[in-house]
Amino acid sequence: KFKMTHTSITSNSALYKVKGDKAAAVTLHDLPGHESLRHQYLEKHKNDARAIVFVVDSVSFQKEVKDVAEFLYMLLTDAVIVKNAPPFLIACNKQDVTMAKSAKLIQQQLEKELNTLRTIRSGAPKALDGSGIVGSVPLGRKGKEYDFSQGPMKIEFAECSVRGNKGDEGEADISVLETWLVKIA
Repeated sequence: KFKMTHTSITSNSALYKVKGDKAAAVTLHDLPGHESLRHQYLEKHKNDARAIVFVVDSVSFQKEVKDVAEFLYMLLTDAVIVKNAPPFLIACNKQDVTMAKSAKLIQQQLEKELNTLRTIRSGAPKALDGSGIVGSVPLGRKGKEYDFSQGPMKIEFAECSVRGNKGDEGEADISVLETWLVKIA
């Protein structure tokens, strides 16, 4: 069932029993959405991450594309994450809303924005481009436009709706996420 949420200020964790033959359980960590806190909790959990689900609001994406791309860029250039290369799912949420952007459009716009960030940071002095940060690696292949196939980890996109198509009374439409969790568990 759908539950109203709000931007958290702490990390939330829960054991999730994966549906399927294996009946494995995975610990899910929900990092705080508040920008000033998310990096602190990412540092705490990134070494142990067996997979990453990056949730994008498909409705407000157009307004937030730069912020979304900035955080995604930070994840995709983090040396620990790159070294561990966990499976990566970009879950395009709120697909039940008419104005939601498709996963394909979100992928294209993120690739474009990540290329812009990469260009800006490659021309900046080392102290300002993010590569001066210990534990940062370049994004993509040198001399080629970045696309998600270039990452050291497999990056997939999926459309979902935590709210489902019946509003507050419906079940979440997260079957694609559950199927992905079965694959990586």
